[in-house]
Amino acid sequence: MAFPDPTITIPSAEDIGLPSGGSNLAKGRSSDEAKLIDLFARRGFTRVEPPVLQPLEPFLELSGEDLRRRMFVTGDAEARELCLRPEYTIPVSRWHLALPGSPRAGAYAYFGPVFRFRDGEANEFLQSGVEDFGRQDREAADAEILDLALEALREMSAGPITTSVGDVGLFSALLEAMRLSGSTARRLRRAYAAGKVGTRALATLSSPSTSQNHAGLLAALQGQDPAAARLFVEDILKIAGISTISGRSAHQIAARFLDQATNGPSGLSEEQLKIFERFLAIAGHPDEAADALRALASDTKLELGRAVETLEIRNGFMEARGIDLSSLHFSASFGRNLDYYTGFVFEIRKAEPAASKPLVGGGRYDGLLRRLGSGEDVPAVGCSMWLDRVSSQGQGTDRRAEGTQVS
Repeated sequence: MAFPDPTITIPSAEDIGLPSGGSNLAKGRSSDEAKLIDLFARRGFTRVEPPVLQPLEPFLELSGEDLRRRMFVTGDAEARELCLRPEYTIPVSRWHLALPGSPRAGAYAYFGPVFRFRDGEANEFLQSGVEDFGRQDREAADAEILDLALEALREMSAGPITTSVGDVGLFSALLEAMRLSGSTARRLRRAYAAGKVGTRALATLSSPSTSQNHAGLLAALQGQDPAAARLFVEDILKIAGISTISGRSAHQIAARFLDQATNGPSGLSEEQLKIFERFLAIAGHPDEAADALRALASDTKLELGRAVETLEIRNGFMEARGIDLSSLHFSASFGRNLDYYTGFVFEIRKAEPAASKPLVGGGRYDGLLRRLGSGEDVPAVGCSMWLDRVSSQGQGTDRRAEGTQVS
C-alpha cells in the first residue's frame, strides 16, 4: 500500500482555519516540557515536531479501530484527506523516513498537542514520548524504553503506579505454530489487539463463520486474481460513495472481502480452542510466565522457543536496569489497540483507582516503517505519556477492558 510521500508539504492548521491546539494547553506546559525534554535529551533522544495536520490514509490503514473512530478529519483545497494528529508514532515515523539519505537509525523525543474524541476528557491534550529506530539489540532497547517511561513518571511525581506488560510476538508465534487459515488468524489478531480474545470470543471463533450477507460478492471473488478482485471491491465502494466504514478505508474493506473469499469458512477446532485458552490464561511474574509458556510449548509440541527466549532475554535486561520484575504484571492476553505493534507492549497506570486510564503506553513496532514505505522492516520501539492524566488528581476510570485501549 503506497502512502502519501512524507516529503509533501502539508498545510498548517492555521492555513485552513483550524486551531493549532497549543493555545488551550499553555498553562503548566513549560515546566513539564523542560523536565521531560531534558530527561529524553540526556538519554540520547533529539526533539522533533511533526506537523499537526497529517495525511489521513496512514492512520486509517495502520491504527487500531478504536483510534480510527475518534480522529478529527478534514481536507485541503486540493481535496487531500487530512486529520489532526491523533498520536505521534506515525508522524515521527514519517518524519524519519523523509530525512535525506534515509537513515536506518534515529532516536527522537516529542512534546505537543494531539487530538481525538475522548469520553469524559478533553479532545485536545498534550503527549510526550520517544521513538527509537534501528537498534538491533531489540530486547535491550525494549528494557530501556520501559526504564525511561518509569523514570519520566518519577520526574513528574506521578505517585504509586501499576505496570502491565505483554508481547504481541508471542501471540503471533502461537498463530504461526498452529498453522491457522488466513481468515481465522486475521480474526484472532484483530480480537487480540482489541483485548477481546476471551472465552466468549474464542467460542465464537470455534464455529465457522456462516454469514450470508455478502454471499453473492464472495462467490464472485473466489478464484479471481487478488489484485483485480481488490480493485473490483474498491470500485463498488466508490460507486456507492463509500470511502470509509467505522474508520476502515475502502482498501481495508476490500482486503477483508478478499480474505473471506480466499479462505472460505474457517474456525478453531476443540483442541486449538483449549490451547488458546491455556495460552491466554498465563499471567503473573514475567519469569514465571516464561516457564509456563515453555511448558505449553512442550506439551503441545508447538514451536514457541524463539519467542519465549525473547521474553527471557528482555526480563534479564530489565533486571540489569534495576527494574523489579515482581512490580510488573505480565499477561499473555495483554495487547494494545493499535494495529502496528509486533512485540513487547506495556501500559502504566495509577495504582488507584483500579480502572484508571493509562498514564504511559508503548511497545515495539518493527513493521511500521516498511508499511509506511521504507522497503524493509526496521527495528522500532517507543512510548507516549498522557500529560493531563499524569498531573490529574481525579482522573476518570476506564470502562473498557484493562490494557486494551489507547484513548
